[in-house]
Amino acid sequence: MNGTDSIVFIIDDDAQVRASLDNLCRSVNLPVETFDSTEEFLRRTDLGVPSCLVLDVRFPGSAPSGLEFQRKLLEQGAMLPIIFITGYGDVQMSVQAMKHGAVDFLSKPFREQELLDAIRAGIARDSQRRCEARARDQLRTLFESLTPREREIMRLVAQGLPNKQIAAALDLSEVTVKVHRSHVMLKMGAKSVADLVRMSDRLNDSIVSSIPTES
Repeated sequence: MNGTDSIVFIIDDDAQVRASLDNLCRSVNLPVETFDSTEEFLRRTDLGVPSCLVLDVRFPGSAPSGLEFQRKLLEQGAMLPIIFITGYGDVQMSVQAMKHGAVDFLSKPFREQELLDAIRAGIARDSQRRCEARARDQLRTLFESLTPREREIMRLVAQGLPNKQIAAALDLSEVTVKVHRSHVMLKMGAKSVADLVRMSDRLNDSIVSSIPTES
């Protein structure tokens, strides 16, 4: 993971800490951007590459804490992996951070390799998340290419119903069901019923459960 394949974001109000972490990341060819506040970071747009955030726990004045910022990101649906760093941490903070999905919670002083390992774990997690999201989007696109009848038949096939029972449930002939079923397999790119079942499981439940039924 290097070049434009990933990026590390660092938020810390201490300029010396930012510079030190910047140098550390660049020393192992990790692209990095630093910010002195969470507000500055929020103005940053997503590059669309795997990333992680190294975040201080405490900020001066009335600025929200790193833990509060973590909750804000989650409320906004942002799944950015976070590594907390702090000189004032305690077990309760660590438990709270990890409970909400933090990659790690490092107390200063920490070993450089410890942070680098956490960063790589965070980037790998985000890479996997993005890959799975792309796969879900592609699957939804295929699903949306089905007709309402084909979607209904896909749901019933995924439930394990044979053609005869599907025909009875939908008041269709078995021949018609077989034709629709073959169209479903072709459009979804499924090589077997097992493939179709896995695809159905991966689709959003709200999409599958709201399939319209033709009269």
